[in-house]
Amino acid sequence: MGASVASTGGGSGGRRKRGRRKGPIADINMTPFIDVMLCLLIIFMVAAPLLTAGVPLDLPKAEANALNQDKDPLTISVDGKGDIYLQETKVSLDEVVPRLTSIAQAGYDERVFVRGDKAVNYGQVMQVMGRISGAGFKKVALITDPEK
Repeated sequence: MGASVASTGGGSGGRRKRGRRKGPIADINMTPFIDVMLCLLIIFMVAAPLLTAGVPLDLPKAEANALNQDKDPLTISVDGKGDIYLQETKVSLDEVVPRLTSIAQAGYDERVFVRGDKAVNYGQVMQVMGRISGAGFKKVALITDPEK
């Protein structure tokens, strides 16, 4: 009889108790991390278009397709008042060519984009392009907005 009493042992001797954990929880709560990542994604999606153009211009419309480019070209901008900018730095007409030659990493094969405001005189934009082409730069292009 003693052996049978020891084998039953009260009914819960070998089982674990459910509902109570003794150690720390090892799960990582991912919800705050995902919330922060989504907020950062939205911020960068809104901020990225604001970083593209340096000098605000009202470009003329054209039906030409966009150029395929692998690196950023040098940009000359002529705003509505006739001021000339190299990248985002204001320069005079006489300073355009010396500054271009000092900045151009690929020499005279560097791509140069000329952006002219639609309100500026066409002759002034052509004067800037003439100086750049006359200096020996071979890849000079006008930039326009695509027509809808």
